[in-house]
Amino acid sequence: MMKFIFFMIFMMPLCFFSNFWMIQFYFFILSLLFFFNFSFSYLFMNISYMLGVDLLSFTLILLSFWICSLMILASESIFKKNNYYELFLMVMLFLMLSLYMTFSSLNLFMFYLFFEMSLIPTLILIIGWGYQPERIEAGVYLMFYTLMVSLPMMITIFYCYEIFFSLSFYFLSNLNNLMMYVCMNFVFFIKLPMFFLHLWLPKAHVEAPVAGSMILAGIMLKLGGYGLMRLMKMFVEIGLKVNIAFIIISLVGGVFVSLICIRQSDMKSLIAYSSVAHMGLVLGGIMSMNLWGMCGALVMMLAHGLCSSGLFCLANISYERVASRSLYLNKGLMNIMPNMSLYWFLFSCCNMAAPPSLNLMGEIMLINSLVGFSNMSMLMLSLMSFFSAVYSLFLYSYSQHGTFYSGLYSFYSGLVREYLLLFLHLFPLNLLVLKSEYFSLWI
Repeated sequence: MMKFIFFMIFMMPLCFFSNFWMIQFYFFILSLLFFFNFSFSYLFMNISYMLGVDLLSFTLILLSFWICSLMILASESIFKKNNYYELFLMVMLFLMLSLYMTFSSLNLFMFYLFFEMSLIPTLILIIGWGYQPERIEAGVYLMFYTLMVSLPMMITIFYCYEIFFSLSFYFLSNLNNLMMYVCMNFVFFIKLPMFFLHLWLPKAHVEAPVAGSMILAGIMLKLGGYGLMRLMKMFVEIGLKVNIAFIIISLVGGVFVSLICIRQSDMKSLIAYSSVAHMGLVLGGIMSMNLWGMCGALVMMLAHGLCSSGLFCLANISYERVASRSLYLNKGLMNIMPNMSLYWFLFSCCNMAAPPSLNLMGEIMLINSLVGFSNMSMLMLSLMSFFSAVYSLFLYSYSQHGTFYSGLYSFYSGLVREYLLLFLHLFPLNLLVLKSEYFSLWI
């Protein structure tokens, strides 16, 4: 596990002395090297220096490497405009390092430390390379929402050490204490984000550059799910009593957020709100604490990471040409960029969980898990499934059909780089379904 850390540390000076695309190539190589260490089971392997991976960690680290390499591919405008791209690459590397350490830590305090550390590079990305002046406000939202609940979590971790005399994930066992449950898990609810605690997310997404949106949708939301899945074994007893409240909030909230999506005029905002709805489903699956729910949550997190990131790339491709994210101006793009329209269609289909995407498999598993938990959840699940199709079709049809805006006097078609970027999101999203039995190994 240490070799990848050294690889990333040695890449840091290269940010200032090497080519922009060379760093991106190194990231792809890193993804490939890590892929050879595939974890075929739920047991930890490659253990060294309090680091190790099981199937859950492995898939999320691989997703992190993949999304980070695609972030550099998507951010060509930073390189073209010479907008401090060396610093941008450096921030990216720090972010990747903190994510890698978060997902591979076997120690609860190390996990907490790097979990909080990943906030800083994200904040720098949003404030440094965001588009509007409101990005400062978005950064403050992101910072304070997370910081508000991170101190109670740290105190709870110290208390865990007093009880178990260890913070290793192996030695954590049952804690029947509501206060500790709330203090430990609220960080993850905010990161996920759970309905009622989600207001920072649309703000951060809308103000972030494309790389910031990709990393937020692709990886940062998954930190919440990962933390809950790791620590839920400590709260099995208390969870049986209180988890139903969080399942109800996430399902009812998912329906409300889906309705909010339908009346969005900003493309990025619509995609950001759809993330809240999907992660509500993931939260419901984890809180049901059964095998279907845990495996479904992992599949859905992977699928959402690739699908949402791809949609943000598409929104950015339109934004670079039209200089607006408004659906009132981004109309009739099929007339101008018919090839790109295919990708819009495919990603919208994946977003509404149409076959053969990984989203469908995740939704089937999560719906199974939640209906098994309570028959009453069927009502909200059916509404969520229906509305996810509604807003995905709304996004596609509004942006691609109709007559295009007459003010678009200067326009250029899709570049090879952009098609490659979208293909590298879509290909794993639809390919992973063929080898989906591996995702059911983790529990």
